[in-house]
Amino acid sequence: MYVKRPFEKDELPGDKADDRRTIKRRHLIFYLRVWDRASGEVIGHVVDITTEGIMLIGEQELPLHKQFDLEIRWRKPGSEEDQAIGFRAETMWSSPDVNKAFRDTGLRLLDDGEEVLEPIRQLIKHYGFDD
Repeated sequence: MYVKRPFEKDELPGDKADDRRTIKRRHLIFYLRVWDRASGEVIGHVVDITTEGIMLIGEQELPLHKQFDLEIRWRKPGSEEDQAIGFRAETMWSSPDVNKAFRDTGLRLLDDGEEVLEPIRQLIKHYGFDD
């Protein structure tokens, strides 16, 4: 069952807000880079994340309904080792950011195994805002 969230100020039916979400979005305390593993290029930064999907901000428009093999990388404070989560995701929507030089893109996670979901939960726990 999907629960439709109420419209926010200045949103209209049919906007990207008119989607169905069952898990609260979590904003991280800093933007983590997201790599396309096929090209090796950074395609954007995580704006918010759940175990169902992520919102990216980036300079390029990503094609809709395309599946990507992606990776989020970060380094824990005080550590010399990089951490990474690899996952598959599909682009679901794209729109201009408030800063018109950037695009916001919503991606739905295609992997639902604990090897992907648990690291995402830990990422949210350690680097998410408490709101």
